[in-house]
Amino acid sequence: MKRTDKRSELIRVGREIIVQRGFNSASLNDILTTASVPKGSFYYYFSSKEDFGLAIIDDFALQYRDRLKHLLDDVQYSPLTRLRNYFELKIAEMEAGDCTDGCLIGNLAQELSAQNELFRDRLNQVFAQWEEYFACCLRAACQAGEISQDSNLSDLARFILSSWEGAILQAKVTKSVLPMQTFVEILFHQVLGKSTSS
Repeated sequence: MKRTDKRSELIRVGREIIVQRGFNSASLNDILTTASVPKGSFYYYFSSKEDFGLAIIDDFALQYRDRLKHLLDDVQYSPLTRLRNYFELKIAEMEAGDCTDGCLIGNLAQELSAQNELFRDRLNQVFAQWEEYFACCLRAACQAGEISQDSNLSDLARFILSSWEGAILQAKVTKSVLPMQTFVEILFHQVLGKSTSS
């Protein structure tokens, strides 16, 4: 296995274990055994478990950014349809995974924000990037006449992200995608629906 492949495999395995168990409960030995990588190799790539965790966040954020761009910039659909497609895809994925994993960034934010300032700052940056993608899609919806020109798009994007993350958390707790579905219905029929009619 090439060095870059070993690093990628460590990040992939680490992400899977951390999303299931949490960062603090994810044993470095379990990660190394699952990835078939010796401890010495781990410290070749990462100076500490904290450094490893930050690398997992960065890798996930990069992949997720590309995914958000693909879904929210897809001009074959109207802006609000793109937004809805994103939520519907996430609901389907959550249901397929029996509502166990949730959102890696949301999970880590709940676990580590009060414990580690480096993690808190990096996670906050990721959330800010996601907010901006939502805001861009909402701006396109505004330009297309799908929502009111008077809408405060930054606040709306922040509300959407916060509510969505909360719905994902509740879906994990209830083992049901109903909270996520309820969020989507209220968002499009009551929140954005009112914006359209105002």
